[in-house]
Amino acid sequence: MSDDGLPPLREVIAAHGLRARKALGQNFLLDLNLTRKIARAAGPLEGRTVIEVGPGPGGLTRALLLEGARKVVAIERDARALPALEEIARRWPGRLEVISGDALKQDFSALANQAGQPVKIVANLPYNIATPLLTGWLLADPWPPWWESLTLMFQKEVAERLAAAPRSKAYGRLSILAQWRSRVELLFGIPPTAFVPPPKVTSTVVRIIPSAAPDACGAEALQRVTAAAFNQRRKMLRQSLKTLTGKSATLLHEAGIAETKRAEELSVEDFCRLASLIS
Repeated sequence: MSDDGLPPLREVIAAHGLRARKALGQNFLLDLNLTRKIARAAGPLEGRTVIEVGPGPGGLTRALLLEGARKVVAIERDARALPALEEIARRWPGRLEVISGDALKQDFSALANQAGQPVKIVANLPYNIATPLLTGWLLADPWPPWWESLTLMFQKEVAERLAAAPRSKAYGRLSILAQWRSRVELLFGIPPTAFVPPPKVTSTVVRIIPSAAPDACGAEALQRVTAAAFNQRRKMLRQSLKTLTGKSATLLHEAGIAETKRAEELSVEDFCRLASLIS
C-alpha cells in the first residue's frame, strides 16, 4: 500500500486494464514521489480547488490530495480510467470530483466560479492537447484570470518555447503569448524512463503565474501580428508584415521599430505596440 492506503499504481493499471493509448496522448507517471514533487511545485494547496486534466490512473490526483488540496476536479476523457478514479474518490470522500469528458470542450471559468475562488491547474497534460489548452487559458477574459497558477508538464521543447528570450531559436508566437500576460518558470525535468510507456522526449514541469497588469493590447491583434511576423520569420519585418497591412513601413515607424529587424529580434513589448497600433 502507498501513503494514502491505496494500491501502487502498477497494480491499479493492471487491475483496470489501463494500457496507455497513443491516440489519447497518454504516458502514465507511476512514481508517487515524483507526482508529489509536482504537487508541491504548485505551492500551498490547503483550502484550494485544483483542476487536473488527464489524470489517467490517478497518480497525480492522489498526490494533490495527499498534499492537502481541499478539492480536486479531475477531467478525464478515457472511460477506462473512471473506475480507478472512483476508488480514489471513495478514499477521499467529498474531495474528488471526476468529470468524464473532453477537456477541450470544458468551461473552465464556470468550474472556477463553482469553486468560489481562483483555482490552480496542475496537470500532466496529454501531449496532443497541451498547446491548445494552454493557449485558451492564457487568452482568458477578463484578466486577471480565473486561475491562480498553472503547474503543467510539457515536452521539454514546448517548455523551452514558453520561456524563450528574443534572439533565441525557440522564441516564437507561444513565447510571446505566455510572457505577455504571465511569468513563466521552468522548474525541473522528468526523464522518459519515469513514464509508462516511456515517451521519446524529456518532459519539463513549468509554473505559470498571471501578471496583474500585462501590457495593454488586444489578444486578437497580438495573435495576428505574431502570426504574420513568425510565419516568415527569416524575412525582415517590412516584408513579413505586408500580409497584415500594405503600410508595413509606416506601422513599424510609428512603433519605433527598425524595418530591417526580424520577428525573433522583437521583445514582447514591441509586439504589443504593433498590436495596439493595428487595433
